[in-house]
Amino acid sequence: MGDRTFSVLLGCSFSLVGAATLPLPVAAEMELTVVYPPDGHQTTAEQIFFIGTGMPGQPVQINNQPIENRISDGHFAPSLPLSLGENIFTLIQGDEQLTLRVTRLPAQPAAPGGVAFADGSLRPAVNIARQPGELICFGAIAPENAQVAVNLAGETISLQAQTIAVALPPNLAVLVGDNAPSPVDSAIHYEGCTVARESGNLGTPQFQLTLNGQTIRQPGSGSVTILPTTPFQVAEVLTPTGGTARTGPSTSYSRITPLPPGTRARITAREGDWLRLDYGGWIRGSETRQFTATVPPRSLIRSARSRQVPGQVPDWTEVLFPLEVPVPVSIEQDRDRLILTLYNTVAQTDTIYFDTNPVIERMDWRPILPNQAEYTFNFRGNQQWGYKLRYEDTTLILSLRHPPAISAASRPLAGTTVVLDPGHGGEELGARGPTGYPEKSVNLVVSTLLRDELEARGATVVMTRETDVAVSLRDRIDRINQVEPTLALSIHYNALPDNGDALNTAGIGAFWYDAQAHDLAEFLHNYLVTNLNRPSYGVFWNNLALTRPHVAPTVLLELGFMINPTEFEWIIDPASQQQLVTTLADGIEAWLIQAL
Repeated sequence: MGDRTFSVLLGCSFSLVGAATLPLPVAAEMELTVVYPPDGHQTTAEQIFFIGTGMPGQPVQINNQPIENRISDGHFAPSLPLSLGENIFTLIQGDEQLTLRVTRLPAQPAAPGGVAFADGSLRPAVNIARQPGELICFGAIAPENAQVAVNLAGETISLQAQTIAVALPPNLAVLVGDNAPSPVDSAIHYEGCTVARESGNLGTPQFQLTLNGQTIRQPGSGSVTILPTTPFQVAEVLTPTGGTARTGPSTSYSRITPLPPGTRARITAREGDWLRLDYGGWIRGSETRQFTATVPPRSLIRSARSRQVPGQVPDWTEVLFPLEVPVPVSIEQDRDRLILTLYNTVAQTDTIYFDTNPVIERMDWRPILPNQAEYTFNFRGNQQWGYKLRYEDTTLILSLRHPPAISAASRPLAGTTVVLDPGHGGEELGARGPTGYPEKSVNLVVSTLLRDELEARGATVVMTRETDVAVSLRDRIDRINQVEPTLALSIHYNALPDNGDALNTAGIGAFWYDAQAHDLAEFLHNYLVTNLNRPSYGVFWNNLALTRPHVAPTVLLELGFMINPTEFEWIIDPASQQQLVTTLADGIEAWLIQAL
């Protein structure tokens, strides 16, 4: 299973079976076993599935109701509804009995009882800093019909109940095909904003609630500062792998193009450890060096040129953009174009040299007033093979990868390099089948078989792990970036969020992030579904760690559902595993031929 939130749930050791690695699937003739959910599990889902197994042919009941649709090996995966609060489930088979407690938590915060604010509801919850004249907003959850206000630096700001009709579901909802907004009780959410014109520390907001003649006061959790207009506060990215830029001040916000080490930009807001930079992106302060300056970082750009870098494996074209200061940048890809935008940059460009190139048909550029420059690379083919971005002193270098040289007539994989990433490992089990057999083990078995198949066809294969060891996501990504392969595949088997239907969900899934990986993801998914006659789970854009490397087309494959009792037997069958890797190797060959 991929590195999604619910992988923690099914990959943890909380269950009624032991967490030890199983070298082979457990035989079907076994005692009544529940792998998921663990006793004491908490969730906001309206239902929960039960993954487990028992003696074949002997009935299993859950809360006095027989579990239907068990397969011949005794596995089961029913879904049952959850009431708010604690739910008790008792499973019985013969003389065996298991009891599980699952607590359903409210999806939205409840209004507090009495005259009080809901715990943890006061906003801002951390220290914040804003520019003069920028909105400063406050929020709280309080009982209906209350009068709520905030006092900040001698000013009283009224907070009004908001007419918020719906709440958006988490991103995981799309994985079970149900991401519709849900109704919320809007009357308990109170919000209000103000504007401060002068720089300085305004202190900690003091919240006040009045209801039924009673008044309480409570300090907020963070102070408010208005940034000085001068000198300017500047951040410089120090992280060697690049600064992780996002659309907002937490990891729940979407990622945008990472900022190369050395990037400098003016700080326009702070929220806890997060900094908003003047081009709009947010970055952790811990990834930067911060200092003051009399002028904000900005640059002119005049000429630009390209050069080919032969002799490397693979070959690259480098495009050099000489700048006065390393400025923030962003990359946008579509099928046959790549667009580079330089921020805080004013063009004085009259001449650009771009030589005849085997990859790029043409480079176009245009200024975006008042302070951006945009460069569009139009490719000769529809497949992009990878890019890199770095600063050398103050010169930005964009590296664009050349396509691999293969011989379609004989051995199309000869001369190619493939990175295979067997997901999870060590203490990280991943998803588990009804017997408790862990995903990490089948990931390694299938990846090893695929390595042997690809090497027999002429490819060089690099594995991120070859034994049952823990490898961090960062180390897996670093390995891909170091190898610079023709393509990279992360091998996984799937599970679902709690409100999914484990019994009736099966099939091949593929996940991609960069546009250059979309065709590979779609092609391999369709190839496996068609040639193996397997169900389709679908092709998803997903912000996963193992889909984000952009040095090569990189795809995460979910080759079946561990939690589906029937598909689990296909997953662990040695003959089916060999058929799978042979077909997947065929698909990789076929994709390379059609992509060139």
